[in-house]
Amino acid sequence: MAAVVRLEDLDERGDGRRFSPSAARNRGDILEVLRHVLDGRSRVFEIASGTGEHAVHFTEALPRVRWQPTDRDAEALLSIEAWRRAQSHDRILPPKHVDVIEVAAMPEEERLASFGQHDAIVAINFFHITPWTACEAFVRVAASLLQPGGVTFVYGAFLRDEVETAPSNLDFDARLRATDPAYGVRKLEDVRRITCDVGLELGEVITMPNNNVGLVFTRVIRGR
Repeated sequence: MAAVVRLEDLDERGDGRRFSPSAARNRGDILEVLRHVLDGRSRVFEIASGTGEHAVHFTEALPRVRWQPTDRDAEALLSIEAWRRAQSHDRILPPKHVDVIEVAAMPEEERLASFGQHDAIVAINFFHITPWTACEAFVRVAASLLQPGGVTFVYGAFLRDEVETAPSNLDFDARLRATDPAYGVRKLEDVRRITCDVGLELGEVITMPNNNVGLVFTRVIRGR
């Protein structure tokens, strides 16, 4: 996959923890949705955890949850570990290196042995800042690592046929594509298509602040 591109400047403390302005803005709204989405589910696997701030905020508020953070960026993994060590609880697990394209290419037995199965998969601001091939890999990995009946929660900006696109999202899409033509705000119907192909059924589209949405997918087992 291409080199990691950041759309915002990150503040850093001397102890290795990084601070993301966007994480500070959206974590409260995402938490309220996760209270509903997780609904007692405890084992969460986050893809592209970034600084690690979301893992901290959510586990502090959701005491039953054990959170497995991951990222493909070495600097992000260092920040996640620094945040983990600063916590008074042990429900954030040591971060794992995950590149979804590499993980999707693993034999299923090896993938499950390396990462296990989980009650929920979470991805925040992932789809628009990664190539479409990585989005396809993400849904294959999510379907593989979910227990039957598990949920995948995806947060971010998406284009919806039935909803007029906000000018800010059009500007955001143009900025993303100027950064890398492989990036961009994705069409919800395209996402629905690739998730359906792997047995993830879109159950909820939750309108969220700043023209973002939360997508909730459930892993369904089709009859043979």
